[in-house]
Amino acid sequence: MLFHVERANIVIIGGGVVGCAVARAVARRWSDVFLVEQMPKLGMGASTRNSGVIHSGIYYPPGSLKAQLCVAGNRMLHEFCAAHDVPHRNCGKLVVAHGSQQEAALEHLAENGRANGVNGLRMVDRATVRAREPHIDATAALEVPSTGIVLAEDLVKALARIAAGQGASILTRARVAKLEERAECVAVTLIEGDASSPETLSEETVEARCVINCAGLYADEIAAMLGNRSYRIYPVRGEYCELVRAKSYLVNNLVYPLPHTDLLTLGMHFTRTIWGTVLVGPTADYISAKNDYENNRLPVEEFVRRAKPLLPELEAADLQLAYSGIRAKLTPPGQTGVADFIITRDAHAPRAIQLIGIESPGLTSCLAIAERVASLAAEVLN
Repeated sequence: MLFHVERANIVIIGGGVVGCAVARAVARRWSDVFLVEQMPKLGMGASTRNSGVIHSGIYYPPGSLKAQLCVAGNRMLHEFCAAHDVPHRNCGKLVVAHGSQQEAALEHLAENGRANGVNGLRMVDRATVRAREPHIDATAALEVPSTGIVLAEDLVKALARIAAGQGASILTRARVAKLEERAECVAVTLIEGDASSPETLSEETVEARCVINCAGLYADEIAAMLGNRSYRIYPVRGEYCELVRAKSYLVNNLVYPLPHTDLLTLGMHFTRTIWGTVLVGPTADYISAKNDYENNRLPVEEFVRRAKPLLPELEAADLQLAYSGIRAKLTPPGQTGVADFIITRDAHAPRAIQLIGIESPGLTSCLAIAERVASLAAEVLN
């Protein structure tokens, strides 16, 4: 038995960046907080399989949770990283346009960002773009100074370390097998141990006064265990390439195109990482399996085709395949629009708090999300 307890105040399901941020926030206020993660390490899913960008909040509909929590989370995350020595860089980014039609769309994007409270946005001309990014082709760009970059793995570790220091217990290789609502609690049944070694597995149940679902791609399945089948996650894989070291000089910071009109993705962009490499991507394709990171990967030639309008010098020899990640989309194939975060107490199980569809900008928003969740937890526990 790894839990060594029969009751807990809070059990958080999912040890990604949001789950760890929630653990930090609630462990400040309550004892007997447990975070359970089915993988061998924290943050092995979407939390560390993305661009690592600290977003500004320009893309999301005004008034939406994504807009509110991204703008607040941007400020909170920059402050947290500086205070806790998490590697990050406040580098800003350029969203570029080609021609008058795209420039008009860029102006609209800037208006949306200002409505969301994003400060410092300004349109810049071709000469300014060239001075910042000599190899990027654009007639104009929107400068977004509050955008940054963070080493996501170190962020997850810092949040978990602080949560543990506040008394939270963090368990990896702990898979939720069953959730059962009882009179004053939710019974959480866990299978613990290394799944590749069945002889190491053990089962135990803990009664939690509050359960917080931060399970990412699997959040719909966790909700269904409590009888709530109204949610469905549609996995969308994003693939990355990387500029070979000899060509990393081609991009200095963060360069984005206008987002796709279907709003499925922000478009294939360039991201100079904390460690100095340049990512190209991600793509966005619906897949059937939530753990399919590698089947039928796109060739580098497809990345060249999509990225060449921004970087005309780009050739296939300049790229090598990198990692891929999977987004927890709430928008089904064939539909357009931005699905908002769902962060709510569950009407089916009032002692459960559901976080559903926490895709981008979840990394940026994690600290603001955590504060919101802590407020909901207070409603359950007080």
